[in-house]
Amino acid sequence: MEDLALHVLDIAQNSIEAGATEIQIDLLEDPEADRLVIEIRDDGSGMSPETRALVTDPFFTTRKTRRVGLGIPLLKQAAEATGGNLTLESERGKGSRIQAVFGYRHMDRAPVGDIETTLLVLFAGHPELTIRFRHRVAGEVFELDSADMRAAGIDAATPEGLTALRMAIREGEAGLPRGK
Repeated sequence: MEDLALHVLDIAQNSIEAGATEIQIDLLEDPEADRLVIEIRDDGSGMSPETRALVTDPFFTTRKTRRVGLGIPLLKQAAEATGGNLTLESERGKGSRIQAVFGYRHMDRAPVGDIETTLLVLFAGHPELTIRFRHRVAGEVFELDSADMRAAGIDAATPEGLTALRMAIREGEAGLPRGK
């Protein structure tokens, strides 16, 4: 995958397919500690110990539409290529937590990429879900919560709601420090 935002979308899609009603996406950029962390938690169906043990194997998948499952193995490979790692916690009936840690300044780290489009796809494509996004950069934080949007009468599945969502993302991301 060309950027990390696509990995976020892929893992969130896994959560949705696992029946999640709540998804928490955390993106931490910590240039001082030379690390970038992506963490996604959900309340989906979770995985059995057997599935959890096999999920980083690219030739294993629970999907019926294809014979390989590349999302998590590619994320693991991308993290390890930068000196980082991937951890996965999951329990049947209790959801999953996946965390990928990257070397922030490593020359092989993919860029964060188009997080705006990733969030637009998730929020507008799944208005029934509670999706919480938090992006922290050098101590500054941007947070976006679909439940707060619904409470404010914003429906991301409408053209007006999509425009409001896009503006909120752009404003929030623009408020984060860059180049530190």
